[in-house]
Amino acid sequence: MQFGDQSQLIKCYAVVSGSCWLQIDGVPEPLTLEEGDSFVLPSGQPFRLASNLDLPPVPASEIFPPARRGGEVFINGGGDLFMVGSRFGVSGGHAGMLLAMLPPVVHLRKASDQATLRWSVERMMQELREGEPGGYLIAQHLAHMMLVQALRAHLAEGPGVGVGWFFALADKQLAKAIAALHSDPARRWTLQELGEIAGMSRSTFALRFRETAGETPMEYLSRWRMLLACDRLETSGDPVSVIAPTIGYESESAFSTAFKRVMGCSPRQYGRMRRPAAAQGDGRAATQPLAS
Repeated sequence: MQFGDQSQLIKCYAVVSGSCWLQIDGVPEPLTLEEGDSFVLPSGQPFRLASNLDLPPVPASEIFPPARRGGEVFINGGGDLFMVGSRFGVSGGHAGMLLAMLPPVVHLRKASDQATLRWSVERMMQELREGEPGGYLIAQHLAHMMLVQALRAHLAEGPGVGVGWFFALADKQLAKAIAALHSDPARRWTLQELGEIAGMSRSTFALRFRETAGETPMEYLSRWRMLLACDRLETSGDPVSVIAPTIGYESESAFSTAFKRVMGCSPRQYGRMRRPAAAQGDGRAATQPLAS
């Protein structure tokens, strides 16, 4: 079965029974999915699920209805493979930037990881089958739990070799510094302060952060501030004069210069372009038994 490009969608699935191959565009080797495995696809790349990769794929759109904005839950029967999972739409002009920081696939197959997710999976299936009042809402929240638990488990075991924000979070020392930046983005941080939080010297911290995250700590802080600014511009209606000091800029001009350098347009231009889309974010939960 072939699933097409679904940019700005994150998918998270757990295999309840059966097995199949998972082949993702841009990932050299296909993955084998067995009963109990879970996987997350943050990139929205086209992918295939198949019992035999030599067989011609069937478009998924011929079997499953299109996702609806605002959330959906559905169950389809048939085949030997049964999967339960969720789909999350990510809106906003910075969504692509955030998703690009994640690996193309997160594959969890350790028994301890499976046990962590099992309760969420089983409870979601129970809510969907019983049809009790509020069951759909509970299933949606359980879908969010599955995604967070899967990413947590992946970070706990180490995401492997790579460069980017996700890999920096897997480094416990760097993660402390990143948490500090996130908690107080308006502060005038120095490399010395961040190095002390991470338990390293200033020079060691700067080198390790750049090698792991792919950018300097100050570049990361600047980009984080811009992401926060984007969210405020899209959702709050606050003027630039109010937003700038909350993320560490003493003047509108300094903020506007930094914003344009990172985002490619002025804050006011961004606000005009993006504010009508502010209400478009959603989380879409779905349980899908897929024929192999």
